Amino acid sequence: MPDADFRSKSMGRIRGKNTKLEQSVSKALWRNGHRFRKNVLSLYGKPDIAIKKYKIVIFIDSCFWHGCKSHFKLPSKNSDYWSKKINRNIQRDMEVTQYYINKEWVLIRIWEHDLKSCFDMVIEQACKKVFAAKRQTFDCS
Repeated sequence: MPDADFRSKSMGRIRGKNTKLEQSVSKALWRNGHRFRKNVLSLYGKPDIAIKKYKIVIFIDSCFWHGCKSHFKLPSKNSDYWSKKINRNIQRDMEVTQYYINKEWVLIRIWEHDLKSCFDMVIEQACKKVFAAKRQTFDCS
């Protein structure tokens, strides 16, 4: 069983951007002809992927950090801290979602477990939403 120092160091090494999940989605979208920016600081909530021209943001949510109802397991050590942290992340996700809905942006949220179980289908659905948003913007111009 790892000690607290080891656990603290390993949790501290977890990246907030350019994760393997983000890289896999980015590469797949790029192969499908979509051009975008990653981790756009100027947009609310710092979306993992954004296409400002067509008002599209994509967030890739890991099951642990975003409190997946199916897969999140609260750590037994320091559970009060983790509970508050994950609940705040969930609350922030809802705030960000509402913000983009109010601004009439296309928001795509992709869960880690969906990528792991049916990657191709998730990418196909995301691409359809991106194409639809591009077509809608083009038709309105």
